[in-house]
Amino acid sequence: MPYKTIILSLGLLSLIHCNTQKEAKTSTKDKVENSANVTKSSQEGSVFYFNEGENKFLDEYQMNVTFKRISEDSRCPKDVNCIWAGVAVAEIEVMGTTTRPVTLSLANEDNKGRNYHRSADFNGYKITLTEVNPHPGATLGTKALEGKYKIGITIQKIQ
Repeated sequence: MPYKTIILSLGLLSLIHCNTQKEAKTSTKDKVENSANVTKSSQEGSVFYFNEGENKFLDEYQMNVTFKRISEDSRCPKDVNCIWAGVAVAEIEVMGTTTRPVTLSLANEDNKGRNYHRSADFNGYKITLTEVNPHPGATLGTKALEGKYKIGITIQKIQ
């Protein structure tokens, strides 16, 4: 009888411990996601994050920005050796309060020979693509990432 009680107690304690670990991981993950979704503002060059399809009006720049899609993602998959690192190209639609919408194609790296540019000028500001996530994997490729991309851009006043 005492063995059954001890075994039952140990089983119950391990279940409680597993649930506590799960809650801690979820809490940490939520904090990281929430901090990444907070748009930093009031500083030139702050990073603004957009999920694919997301639209934000950036009041301090009087500019509406929409991350339309990733039109090209030829980046080398994780854990694969490639000859060329590849490039990701984001289509971003920008519109000022007194301008028509303009679609910018910004790449994660400059390569003028292939017409890839990290930055573009719009309405007196330089808009730069700073990050593209997630990175493609070796097994699923980029098709699995459609609709799941997230980018970071910076906006700086042109002097």
